[in-house]
Amino acid sequence: MKTKTLKANKVNVVTLGCSKNIFDSEVMMAQLKANCFDVHHEDKKNDSSIVIINTCGFIDHAKQESIDTILQFAVAKNKGYLEKLYVTGCLSERYKEDLIKEIPEVDAFFGTKDLVPLLKTLKADYKKELIGERLLTTPRHYAYLKIAEGCDRPCSFCAIPLMRGLHRSTPIEELVLSTQKLAEKGVKEIMLIAQDLTYYGLDLYKKRTLSTLLSRLSEVEDIEWIRLHYAFPSGFPMDVIEEMKNNPKICNYLDIPLQHGSSNILQAMKRGITREKTEDLIYQIRDKIPEIAIRTSLIAGFPGETEKDFEETSKFIQKMRFDRLGVFTYSHEENTSAYSLNDDVPVKEKEKRAEKWMDIQSEISLDLNKNKINKTFKVHFDRIENEFLIGRTEFDSPEVDNEVLIAASTLKNPNQFIGTFQQVKINDVTPFDLFGNIL
Repeated sequence: MKTKTLKANKVNVVTLGCSKNIFDSEVMMAQLKANCFDVHHEDKKNDSSIVIINTCGFIDHAKQESIDTILQFAVAKNKGYLEKLYVTGCLSERYKEDLIKEIPEVDAFFGTKDLVPLLKTLKADYKKELIGERLLTTPRHYAYLKIAEGCDRPCSFCAIPLMRGLHRSTPIEELVLSTQKLAEKGVKEIMLIAQDLTYYGLDLYKKRTLSTLLSRLSEVEDIEWIRLHYAFPSGFPMDVIEEMKNNPKICNYLDIPLQHGSSNILQAMKRGITREKTEDLIYQIRDKIPEIAIRTSLIAGFPGETEKDFEETSKFIQKMRFDRLGVFTYSHEENTSAYSLNDDVPVKEKEKRAEKWMDIQSEISLDLNKNKINKTFKVHFDRIENEFLIGRTEFDSPEVDNEVLIAASTLKNPNQFIGTFQQVKINDVTPFDLFGNIL
């Protein structure tokens, strides 16, 4: 047995899924540290007595990854490589009773709103004075800031409200305080995240107040970039674009998941918008900020998606020429309203359609990137990897977008640039990478 070599007070937190889970793990880790636990994130050593897995339950692939990870640590527990195994997050919220029966090695399961009970199980106290405090798992120069939890939208394919509940905005003052604490730690760039950014404030202030929040956050010293993730297109508040246009700290970047380019499918998805209105919105945004980078995501193979719907979306992608695009294949999720529909697009056809859309986007991305050759951009540098110093322009978010690569061999001390902003001239491109030199 390995239990004799375990560190009794050491906790290993494993995070799966989206940036919202990363945020939740960081809050939990700060609470554990304040309770004198030796807390680590995705530690590779096998000497933690306690493992906490923060799971994702969004679509089939994510659920399977979460289950596989739980089983992996369940085996490790049986072999004596850890003493206690706890599971939290979306999968645990959604399938708690099933998981209890299927994986008895787990000592306890907790949902998305169960931080206090989880801490209590570990004989730790929830410390209210730590509001805004997190133990960052990202590089110290950027961080995610969750401004709201849950979602009120009725999208027929989405299980998020089942796992996260209805929309709940975090008060502006609390978010300003959190941002100030991040800035004190050296954070220069924050990514605002929520299930739906544009709904922010409706519950607290009885009106959409995202633009007001942006203005307040930009007043925090030492924060240089603020970018927006996960905006909903229906009822989009254009005052946000005005704030972006007039406020140099707000990146000219918008992540606005559109999900499809066929009005028939958008109606079946209960998105509250047509393709025509979507196009008008994108044109309005680009008219106000021509240089804005728009990132979106689409779902291939929704029930009833015909060849005509697929082709319509293909033309939609070609017409709108998005700067960034992600494509998911439809996942038939129980307890969503779309679950009553016949999941009639075969898996291979879903994958074929998704691949086709990404092929179209690859050509668009290469064309757009070619226009950047011989131009100069402000770049925020993140890391060194594979002999390259790697960073991003204001038009790119970490993990999901284009990267700027500088050959480390051309620099005397490349490490000194990590976390800094530099002017970079682009001299070569691929569909998803930019190569250049620091000026």
